[in-house]
Amino acid sequence: MLFGFPRIDGPRGLRLLIAAALAAVLAYAAILAVLYARHAWIVDTSGRPFFIDFVAIWSSGKLALGGAAASAYDGHAIHAAEIATVGHPVAGYLGWPYPPAYFFVAGALAALPFTGAFLLWIVATLALYAAATGAVARSWIAGLLACAVPFTLSDLYDGQNGLLMAALMAAALLAMERRPLLSGALLGLMTLKPQFGLLFPLTLLLDGRWRTIAAAIVTTVTLNALAGVVFGFDTFGAFLHTLPDTGKTLVVQGSVGWNKLQTVYGVTRYLGGGADFAALLQGIAACASVVATALLWRGRQPFARKAAFLAAACLLATPYAFFYDLPVLAVAAAFLHRERAFDAVEGIVLAAAFAATIAFVLFAVPAGLAAILLVLGLVVRRNWQAARKTSASLNAAAWASPSGRSP
Repeated sequence: MLFGFPRIDGPRGLRLLIAAALAAVLAYAAILAVLYARHAWIVDTSGRPFFIDFVAIWSSGKLALGGAAASAYDGHAIHAAEIATVGHPVAGYLGWPYPPAYFFVAGALAALPFTGAFLLWIVATLALYAAATGAVARSWIAGLLACAVPFTLSDLYDGQNGLLMAALMAAALLAMERRPLLSGALLGLMTLKPQFGLLFPLTLLLDGRWRTIAAAIVTTVTLNALAGVVFGFDTFGAFLHTLPDTGKTLVVQGSVGWNKLQTVYGVTRYLGGGADFAALLQGIAACASVVATALLWRGRQPFARKAAFLAAACLLATPYAFFYDLPVLAVAAAFLHRERAFDAVEGIVLAAAFAATIAFVLFAVPAGLAAILLVLGLVVRRNWQAARKTSASLNAAAWASPSGRSP
């Protein structure tokens, strides 16, 4: 049960779990090391970068450092920059869909040679992700297990930002109860990828977390103001102008393949559904996520359970989530473990979620949505168990009272 953090009934079981997770992590490291040594990853035999996702980050950073950040949102300009990065013509290009504040990250990485920047990026984001999930679950083993899930390897291979976003979300939720200002600042940083923060304003308002809201607003405004000063305020107009085209290309047209979208919309299109029907189902999923999140956060459930649901629901609500975005599920699992150890049924469910991530790797099917629903199902089950326990206690109290006893 590598996906989650199941309860272990003795030191032998714990040792086996650690050994299995460590074996997976070492296997990932070995795979990447062999690919790099054989010039099949990061750079080829000529030292030219492969055309993978990190190329977009580094190339956009180069444009920003050269004083042309706004051109990163122009298809022709980013295409030319990526050709300059890889050193040979490429048919298509990797778009830059991120808000201007992300140029701080891209520019810092582009100040380094491509290989050094790539390695620094994946090592730093992996360390943050492992530390954050371990801190949430109160166990270093949890951090190891989070690194053993296949979507971690996907982020490392492509140089994507799923690990960073998961780490920020984990840290923001972890700090929310005792360090609201820090939590808000971290939520402000999450606006670097805003599609995963759609449910956070709702929960903060429902919970009356005004200091967190204020810190998030101040951080977001300050970050974007600095981005405007450093990279030019024209970047905001360029970013907003390119958003519809980005959504149309990646979601509506499915230019990267419907199987890569791990969302209700993506799965519907993968199964042959039309755009309007898929949008309808995605809208229903988003509304259900909003309603369920609102009900849960207005209730008296433990905060860890609320945080777990919120993390997973963020993935369900958006139509735009790829396999490399799924590390957020490890955050959800970590918060569930923070509440209490997993029972046998939960262990089986988490194993099934892990199997779903394997299915994507082996068969290229959008099975990540199944993993999202399984993790959300764990929260629903815990709420149902808590409701049953409360009902049983009330019934027992009624029968124990003089007026409630049967003759």
